[in-house]
Amino acid sequence: MEAHQGVPQWYQEGQAPYRLRTERPQGLLTVRQKLAAAAAAVSLALAGGAAGAVGALVLDQERSAAAGPVAVDGVSRHGSIASIAAAVQPAVVSITADGPGTQAGGSGVVIGSGGMIVTNAHVVEGADSITVKFSDNTTARAEVVGTRTENDLSVVKVRDVSGKKAVTLGDSDTLSVGETVIAMGSPLGLDGSVTAGIVSALGRTIAETGGTTLHGAIQTDAAINPGNSGGALVDGRGRLVGINTAIATAGEDGGSIGVGFAIPVNTVKEVVDRIVERSENSSVTY
Repeated sequence: MEAHQGVPQWYQEGQAPYRLRTERPQGLLTVRQKLAAAAAAVSLALAGGAAGAVGALVLDQERSAAAGPVAVDGVSRHGSIASIAAAVQPAVVSITADGPGTQAGGSGVVIGSGGMIVTNAHVVEGADSITVKFSDNTTARAEVVGTRTENDLSVVKVRDVSGKKAVTLGDSDTLSVGETVIAMGSPLGLDGSVTAGIVSALGRTIAETGGTTLHGAIQTDAAINPGNSGGALVDGRGRLVGINTAIATAGEDGGSIGVGFAIPVNTVKEVVDRIVERSENSSVTY
């Protein structure tokens, strides 16, 4: 395939895992059935990484929520998308994961002191070498601290790097349907990309073909594409409310159609704490 400037090799060579497999857990409705009114074949795909795809979706509403978070430093209560992006971008990174005969691309978010970064497990799965690129274009090697595949989350730590800004964590329980959210990451390897939308729904249950079921997912119409996996979903005050994970696509190789999913930040907090507690690191300071 002809190479295109600005598009990473892992995407040019078709190694990104954005194809739906036909298997699905028994009793779960397919996305085609749920979205038949759209008059198109719709599939769910992981938004980055080396292997696997989301195969089914249950549209369950597990909870409702009300808004009311506090503003973060440097971002007003009604901050513009530009000001929010400028404040959050230093905490969002691009990740390249190299494995035997493969290269995967994704995103990550600096979550605490000491170079700790959270991303999706499927981004770094099977990687022998991980490279993190920061918003100031500096790069660093990273190693996996721990992974919790049932939540599709991994924590990686960069080596010999200090002073990087960490994201401000929000509270996903305070989200409301219709609230503005902003997706940040590296779709197709285009790091520093920002898209905006709203919270379309809360409490979605996503069943992945590999057997993993993610509960309580945030649905958003902010554009999420291959390479966004592990990136930030932030609220209108610049606080992290989710980790972008999966998208619905019209066809095997399609991009965003306005149906994306993120792991709630409250789940992320819990999983990160468990991972770090079981590692050699004693704690993460948020």
